[in-house]
Amino acid sequence: MVHHSAAGLDRSFAALSDATRRGVIERLGRGDASITDLAAKFEMTLTGMKKHVTLLEEAGLVSTEKVGRVRTCKLGPRRLEDETAWIERYRKLWDARFEALDELIETLTNKEETDGRHSKRK
Repeated sequence: MVHHSAAGLDRSFAALSDATRRGVIERLGRGDASITDLAAKFEMTLTGMKKHVTLLEEAGLVSTEKVGRVRTCKLGPRRLEDETAWIERYRKLWDARFEALDELIETLTNKEETDGRHSKRK
């Protein structure tokens, strides 16, 4: 696996932190679209949409091509493997912690039940 810099992860997560940009990625997953089409779908100005697309472009998540007066957007070359790997490492960490917590709760519950039975007998 190729490791990208923390700055690359920061750019990706920053780009994906906004609901509109996530929506643009989802929309482009169904097919290419112009900036105009995207702006209309998300009910924003062309300038506003261009700013969102620029951030996605800088993260490598979207690429654009201008033909005449139309700038067409499509999914970029990045497939988020590094971001997925980063998230997976933390998912495994949290799974292990929750499993340990479950075991502790079960142990304490069993001890409490056992102690309760012993105190009732006295």
